Parts: sequence; C-alpha cells; structure tokens
Amino acid sequence: MGPLAGLKVIELQGIGPGPYCGMMLADMGAEVISIDRAANAGQGSRVDILARGRQSIAVDLKNPEGVETTLKLIDTADVLVEGFRPGVTERLGLGPEVCLKRNPGLIYGRMTGWGQTGSMSQAAGHDINYISLSGALHAIGESGGKPVPPLNLVGDFGGGGMLLAFGIVAALFERQGSGKGQVVDAAMTDGSALLMNGIFGMMHTGAWQGRGENMLDSGAHFYNTYETADGKYVSVGSIEPQFYALLLEKSGLGEGQNIPKQMTRDEWPNLKQELAAIFKTKTRDEWDEIMLGTDICYAPVLSFAEAQKHQHNVDRQTFVEVDGVPQAAPAPRFDRTPPEVPPAAATAGEHTDSILAGAGFDADEIARLRESGAVAG
Repeated sequence: MGPLAGLKVIELQGIGPGPYCGMMLADMGAEVISIDRAANAGQGSRVDILARGRQSIAVDLKNPEGVETTLKLIDTADVLVEGFRPGVTERLGLGPEVCLKRNPGLIYGRMTGWGQTGSMSQAAGHDINYISLSGALHAIGESGGKPVPPLNLVGDFGGGGMLLAFGIVAALFERQGSGKGQVVDAAMTDGSALLMNGIFGMMHTGAWQGRGENMLDSGAHFYNTYETADGKYVSVGSIEPQFYALLLEKSGLGEGQNIPKQMTRDEWPNLKQELAAIFKTKTRDEWDEIMLGTDICYAPVLSFAEAQKHQHNVDRQTFVEVDGVPQAAPAPRFDRTPPEVPPAAATAGEHTDSILAGAGFDADEIARLRESGAVAG
C-alpha cells in the first residue's frame, strides 16, 4: 500500500517538477487525482512516466461550474499541488485563501521556478535559468569550458519536485499537532541553492577553485570518467587514501616512477592524461574484471538499457516495466509498508465519472456538468 496510503492529493496538472512531486506522492501510496484540461480529454501517453499512478478528471477551469467542481474535490483533500505562475490560481478562483477557508486543514503546495515573491517571480524561465541564478550552474563543467547543464535534474527534479514533496510531508507532520493546513512555497532557485550548500561551504573555506579544477567536478584524476578501448566509459572515485592506493595498484599508474602526493593539484592534469591512456588499453568489460566490486570505488558508465540488466539493479529491482515501458521503481524502500508498482499514466479525463461519483455527485449532476462543458472525458 505504501506509507502514504490514505492521503488524498489533488494535482492541478502542469509540467516538469509539479508532476514529479505528484509521482513521488503517488509512488508512496497516496491517492492522487489529476485535474487535467477538458480540451485535452482522451489525450495522454502511457510513456509519460511522471504521470504514473494517478486518476484523471478533465475539467474546464475557465468554466465557473468547472471551478466549483474542482473546489468540491479539494474540500475533501489533504493536499493540493499546483505549478502555475504566481497569481494564476487566485485568478481562477482556486487560490490558497479560497481553498483554505473551505478546507482549513489543506496543505497547499506551490511549485514555481523563482518563487511566489521576489523581483523575478513573474518572469518565465526553465531549469537552466533557475540554477543559473542560484549559483549552481556556474560550478558545473570542465576547466576552461563553459557551464554545462546537468540535464534538468538539479532545478526541476532535485531542487523542485522533490523539495515540494519534502515540504508537503513536513507540513502534514506539523498538521498532526496544530490541525491547521498551510501554504508550501517551493522554488527551484531556493532548492538548487540548497543542494549546493556543501559546495558553498568549500568555496567559503577556499577549498573550491575554478570550474573543473576541483576534486568533485572532473578536476582530479582519481574522481573522473575515462574512455576504454571499445569506446565505452568507466568511473572512478578513489578519494580516500586507501582507495587511491588500490587504484594505483590495479591500474598500474605510477609503475616505475614516483607519483606525487594525491592532493597535489598541480599534478592532476598530467595524471589525468596518464590514467586516460591506461584506461584506453583495455575494454570496459576487461576493466570490470579488474576493478568492479573492489574498494577502488569503480563502476562502469552504463546506458539506460545496460543499467536495467546489471545484476545489482536486478537484485534490488531498481527498474520495473509498466505496460511495456521500462522505468525506475518507487524509492526509497520500506520494510513494513512497501509501495506497490504504480499503474501507467491515465489519459486525460479517463476517470472523470468515477471521481465525481466518489465525491458525491449523482448521475444527473454528472450529466449536467458534461453538458455544460465543465467536465469532459
């Protein structure tokens, strides 16, 4: 059933980090109802992994009856998740003031890039912009090169959807004592900045130098990726002295010469070149035979297709297949309340009638809402 079984969530459908938050809550057993656009009724894809685990009702939020229908669903919910620009839900008649007046225990989760306040709050943006403003993107990339976006993992997902999910669960915990709901303002600028605190600490002490010149950002030869003879890649992360000694032994780096001390930064570029030449002498599989499973802190760099087949991931059931679509399984793991594998994404409005019936609407009311265009599906 999952640890959040019994929790009811209404999600005003959006893109990116909002759905990621909804996926996390649904993965953990929450009942998540997606409010999709009536104009999109019947649309959707089973391949939309972020939308897995929900029921869907298609509503026209520009129709007053559609808004009132949505409010009635929110009346019985524990959580609302929305990812519009600041002020949009207020203009729709679904803002926090309205919803919390009707449902004082509601946790109203808001997901934006810049936040609900601040000089940039009304501007458009995407992950790359939010992590630029927070200082995160500036630190990512190779020495002498430009900043490299780390996909959209830092802003949208880690600093966005996951941050909102954490905020919602924290607010639910607080509600146990106070009995009161509240607004959770999750911004990707804030979240990506928070993810950088460990690095910011290094910068403050002077331990962090220019982009791509540090231990964790491809500057060090012992914490890096290397191409192998067959055009594939491996990763090493031999930070601790005993692990580094094992890397030297297993790779043969430094045979017949005196290797400088591990933390001698001036020598890192030369040692990277030497280690790169060594790794090019064998295939990835051959390096696996030598290094995998040792304390070097080594792993092959796997494609998604390869990762699904790796024995460790198979042992842990890290990946699952839903309706023929391979994807990561819910995480983390729980020993008493393990979450079930969620169903594939629904089409917009797939559950309109059953959701309304479950909320107390009778057949005549549902027919009237359909006729007025307030709902579809």
